[in-house]
Amino acid sequence: MIIVAVVGPTATGKSDLALDLAEALSHAEIVNADAYQLYRGMDVGTAKVPVGERRGVVHHQLDVLDPLEDASVARYQEEGRADLDAIAGREARAVVVGGSGLYVRALLDEMDFPGTDPQVRAGLEARAEAEGRRALHAELERLDPDAAASIGPHNTRRLVRALEVIAITGRPYTANLPRQEYVRPAVQIGLDCSREVLDQRVAGRVERMWREGLVDEVRSLASPEQGGTGSGLGRTAARAVGYAEVLAWLREEATQEEAREAVTANTRRLARKQMGWFGRDPRVHWLDAQSPTLLQDALEVVRSADAGTLPVPGAEPVRRSLGS
Repeated sequence: MIIVAVVGPTATGKSDLALDLAEALSHAEIVNADAYQLYRGMDVGTAKVPVGERRGVVHHQLDVLDPLEDASVARYQEEGRADLDAIAGREARAVVVGGSGLYVRALLDEMDFPGTDPQVRAGLEARAEAEGRRALHAELERLDPDAAASIGPHNTRRLVRALEVIAITGRPYTANLPRQEYVRPAVQIGLDCSREVLDQRVAGRVERMWREGLVDEVRSLASPEQGGTGSGLGRTAARAVGYAEVLAWLREEATQEEAREAVTANTRRLARKQMGWFGRDPRVHWLDAQSPTLLQDALEVVRSADAGTLPVPGAEPVRRSLGS
């Protein structure tokens, strides 16, 4: 059975459409592809659908990580694909939903995750310290020019990782990057709307999060040093939009109003980044998030995918005007 993925920028209504599709398609289960909704307790700030509002639809990959853990795309791929196998074994439909582009790709596409070698990495990090990152970039340019051009000379972490992968695999770093080839039959439905409308939706979402207790949520998760009573947030969780800004306020590095404005601005920035990511994938079938016939339009895409009558994707993005 073809997997249905609902993707696109934050605040476009992906979760609602995924639930509508799961109900309409019957015998369907939802698989989360939002990196921060993996974390237990991070509910308000990630716009996680409350348990009581999931309409009885089974959800996977929610609340599977402690906030102190660092999220791993490789781990998500392994566990998410196991969920897809189990759903298929129950002869149910998987509806994937999320705006974390890398996680969507890891779940649906051909994508390898080479392991790590602490000794190799330590050596590269020592070289970066002693010789400078430009020396690492020059070496990457010699070994994998495409990777060097993509990463640039300023991102030490990614330079080290690229050279580590080359040392471990003996292949160019770019050879391990994801390919736009589904590992299982799938169809992606993207939700699009104008930037003006999206900005309004983002502002409304931030207002709603503040009203529903985002500050209290962050405080309860934060360590005592951060002004809270919880065990703390790990590096990954603490970087999440909404959480990072409130943490800065709790550390008295910003006022509450400055924190709230930063959440809105950074959420808008995230939405534009997501537009760019998904807009480059020609396989996404874009629908108007505000359409009064959105569910019917989405079901028609699914029916066409099931029947094998969807247009073959071209070499260019389906929607160049994404978010315009």
